[in-house]
Amino acid sequence: MKRLSLFVALALALPGVWAQVKPCEELKAEIAAKIDANGVTNYTLEIVPNEQVGDRKVVGSCEGGTKKIVYVRN
Repeated sequence: MKRLSLFVALALALPGVWAQVKPCEELKAEIAAKIDANGVTNYTLEIVPNEQVGDRKVVGSCEGGTKKIVYVRN
């Protein structure tokens, strides 16, 4: 029981360990490389705040979930 309590306390005290915060530009470049490797052309990736996603396809989440990377086929 002591181990479980210790684990719960550590999990609550260290939230950064569970969710990696990745810079948006870095993630956008990684996603673009994967799309390009699949031979896809004529597309746009945009970094937008969560409120501005609309009906666009979300392909990534960055900066702690505060922004999304959306894919638009041209």
